[in-house]
Amino acid sequence: MMTATDVAEYLGKPMSWVYNEWKPAGIPFKRIGNQLRCRPGDLDTWIDKQAA
Repeated sequence: MMTATDVAEYLGKPMSWVYNEWKPAGIPFKRIGNQLRCRPGDLDTWIDKQAA
């Protein structure tokens, strides 16, 4: 599972963008306790949908 930091690095975006935009942009995070986590495959699928 990727952390928000991992996702920010993967997308080339600042952490502030990830935290501010994850809900409006639909980034496929799941809350695990108080942390955001994302499966790499789900993130790649989300990226592919953004390009379509």
